[in-house]
Amino acid sequence: MLSDVIAALATPPGQSALAVLRLSGSGAFDVAGAVLSPFEPEPARTARVSRAAHPDNGEVLDELVYVPFRGPHSYTGEDMVEISTHGGVLVPSEVFAALLAAGAREALPGEFTRRALLNGKLDLIQAEAIGDLVAATTPVQRRAALGQIERNLSSQIAGLRESVLQLESLCCYEIDFPEEDSGPVPPEKIDVFIETIIESLAELLETADDGERLRNGALCVIAGRPNVGKSTLFNALLGKDRAIVTPQPGTTRDAIEASVSIGGYPFRLVDTAGLRSTSDVVEGLGVEVSRRYLDEADIVLFCVEATAESSEVEAITTDRAAPLLVARTMSDLVSARELPPEEPGVVHVSAVTGEGLGGLRDELVGSMFSALYGSRSDQPIVTRARQRVALEKAIAEMGDFKTARASGIETVVAATHLRAAVTVLETIVGAVSPEDVLERVFSDFCVGK
Repeated sequence: MLSDVIAALATPPGQSALAVLRLSGSGAFDVAGAVLSPFEPEPARTARVSRAAHPDNGEVLDELVYVPFRGPHSYTGEDMVEISTHGGVLVPSEVFAALLAAGAREALPGEFTRRALLNGKLDLIQAEAIGDLVAATTPVQRRAALGQIERNLSSQIAGLRESVLQLESLCCYEIDFPEEDSGPVPPEKIDVFIETIIESLAELLETADDGERLRNGALCVIAGRPNVGKSTLFNALLGKDRAIVTPQPGTTRDAIEASVSIGGYPFRLVDTAGLRSTSDVVEGLGVEVSRRYLDEADIVLFCVEATAESSEVEAITTDRAAPLLVARTMSDLVSARELPPEEPGVVHVSAVTGEGLGGLRDELVGSMFSALYGSRSDQPIVTRARQRVALEKAIAEMGDFKTARASGIETVVAATHLRAAVTVLETIVGAVSPEDVLERVFSDFCVGK
């Protein structure tokens, strides 16, 4: 199965100038040679012009360009061929069918990258990052994915693993020399080493919330009473008119969600129905949807009129788990003397003039991406729930080792927690990844990747 010749269309189907197909596996050159004429695998990494013909009837399908890659110097680590055909729907599909007829099979989702992982070309973090790079819609997502492909997180995990191994080796002195009162290594040195490792693990774990929001987009719910400028602000942040704006209260009857890049960071903006009691059945359903979004929000952008009393904000936002940012809207309609004094977590904004929008964007990014905002581009970031859970387990094992040591448990027994911590860290980079973990990682990939 792992040595089968696999083929896939690496570009989306549809009208385009070019399309790219991939072949990989033992015998990839034989399959390519059965379809392409002429086909020369050497020298590798050289683009050549050829013709594709169906191996069964010899019908010419396209004139194209191909590039052979000799394993292990390829993306998958196997012999590979990348074929650039003319675009469109028919030609790429016919060339793909010809490759299947010549002995290849259709690749499974993510199988090219999975083979790269299994052949040692990538670790699991890098493989996940390739999927994130393909899905990136904002510059910060792109930079984070490229950083992980360049092994900034992998190197950090490797360093933490090495630290635990060093601690384990220090503990071996106590195991080897039990007759000594304190062993050749002072206990204080081991205690400090334990704390340093736990702090480093915790520091990396602190990026997980920001990292997962970076992948999925921070859910920002715009809420407030009817006619306080929610939809106008939604359109202004989005940069286009998506929500209907009228002077009539209750215009928005349902939640409207849209993705947007704010300062290079991904957000999912939601414009909601105004919060009020109503006898209108449809509007009432919209209010219920608004309240459900409020419960799921990463941050609530609560809109009030520029001169509203602070008690109005407090009355509606009590007991909200998500962070709250208050936008005093329509500030262009009142004089500066009428505006309440600025206070933390409150922004005066006019969606019409644009005044305050820059500050609002900064507040949103700073609230949702505090661990990343303004940080260096190569900072290691935990972006997956799988990585987060593994770090939490590693911290727990280190804590259990510390507790066992303090309780007087024999070092040889307590050290089993260190071995468990090492194993957990290895799963992050895929050194000992179970098959079901790999299945989940690659299930979201396209077949050509």
